[in-house]
Amino acid sequence: MRYSGLKVITQGLFGNKGWKPAWRDPEPKAEYDAVIIGGGGHGLSTAYYLAKNHGLRNIAVLEKGYLGGGNVGRNTTIVRANYFLPGNSEFYSHSLKLWEKLETELNYNVMHSQRGQVVLFHSDGQRDAAVRRANAIVNQGDDAEILDVPTLKERFPFLDYEQTRFPIYGGMNQARAGTARHDAVAWGYARGADQMGVDLIQNCEVTGIDIEGGRVVGVQTTRGAIKAKKVGMVAAGRSGQVAAMAGMRLPVESHIMQAYVTEGLKPCIDTVISFGMGHFYISQSDKGGLIFGGDIDFYASYAARGNLPMLEHVMEAGMTLMPMIGRAKVLRTWGGIMDMTPDGSPIIDKTHIEGLFVDAGWNYGGFKATPASGWCMAHLMATGQTHEVAAKFRLDRFRTGHLLDEEGTGSQHNLH
Repeated sequence: MRYSGLKVITQGLFGNKGWKPAWRDPEPKAEYDAVIIGGGGHGLSTAYYLAKNHGLRNIAVLEKGYLGGGNVGRNTTIVRANYFLPGNSEFYSHSLKLWEKLETELNYNVMHSQRGQVVLFHSDGQRDAAVRRANAIVNQGDDAEILDVPTLKERFPFLDYEQTRFPIYGGMNQARAGTARHDAVAWGYARGADQMGVDLIQNCEVTGIDIEGGRVVGVQTTRGAIKAKKVGMVAAGRSGQVAAMAGMRLPVESHIMQAYVTEGLKPCIDTVISFGMGHFYISQSDKGGLIFGGDIDFYASYAARGNLPMLEHVMEAGMTLMPMIGRAKVLRTWGGIMDMTPDGSPIIDKTHIEGLFVDAGWNYGGFKATPASGWCMAHLMATGQTHEVAAKFRLDRFRTGHLLDEEGTGSQHNLH
C-alpha cells in the first residue's frame, strides 16, 4: 500500500476501514543471513539499508518489545548537524541530508520539520566557541549563522535577556535543523524494510549470542534459537548488556535522560531553542505541547523513568531562560536510556568476533543520527568495510587514544 493525500481523504469518507497493517507479523525462521538485535530507529534503518543498498533480503530484526517502544520513542525529536570535530561533523552532515529526503523515500510522513535550532551563548568565551563552531559547520558544507541580541529579541521576545547570572550574548542558528516525529521514524523504516522482505520479530528478546571458533553463528531468544551468518548489536541503552552475552565489555555506561511535554498551547515557539548554560532545550510540537529536556541524571541506571531532583533542575533552567514557561502545565515525563561513551561519541565497528558488529554509544546524538547510523552499519555489515563518514567511530580508539571529545569535558561518561 502506498500512502497519498487522495487515499487519506477516501479512507476518511469510508470510516478508515480499508487500511492494511503497515508491516507483517511473521514467525522467526530457523536461519537468516543477518540478524539485527534491537528494533529501534537504528536497528530498523540498518535493516532497511541492508535490503535497499546492498540487496540482502533474508534479514530479521529482533525486538524484545514492540517497534517504537524503546529509546526511539523516548527522546525530544531534535534533528541537527551542528557538530564541530572532524569525524562527527561529516557523519551528522550525511545524516541530515538523508533526513531531507527520508519522507519521499519511505513514502511515510515522519513529520520532519526544518524549523531550525538556535543555540544561545552567555559569555565572551561561549561566543568565541560558537563562532568557531559555526565556521567549522559552514566549511563542512552545512549552514550556520550567528545571531546578535537585537535579532534574537525581535524573534524571541519571551526570553530573559537581562538575567544577572546568564545574560544572553547571542546565538548560533542552523536553519536546516528541526524536529521529527520520533516513533513515526521507526514505523516508516519498519514499513520500508518489511516491503523488501525483512522479518520484523516483535516480543522476541535475545538471551544469548552463539559463538563457535571465534565466529558468531546465531542467537538464543525467548522464541527459540536462530542461526545467523552475521549479527548486528544495535541495542541503544542496553548495548552493554547485549555485548556481555558475547563475552565483551563495551566502554559504555547507561544513564537516564528525562524529557517532558506540557499541555497544548497556541503557537509560541517556531524553532528549537537551546540554553547554553543549563543544557535546557525546548521546541513546540505540532499538537501545541512544549517539549523540553535537560541533563542526564548523572548516575548509571536502566530504569526508564528518571528522578525528581533532575526534574527540578530542568524546570529551574527553563524558568531561568524563559519565565513564561512557569504558567504551562506539564502533562507527561519520560526517561530514555543513554549509552554514554567516555568521549561522548558513538561506536560503529566490527568486534573481535568474526561476523559480530556493534552500533552503540550514541549519548545525546542517537535520534538525529538514525538515518546515517543505519546507512553506515549496513555498509559495514554488508561489505566488511567502514563507511567513510563513520571512519572515526572505531571501537579501539579508547585503547589507542584517538578520541572524539566533542564537548571537551574529558573521559568521564557522566560528563557527556
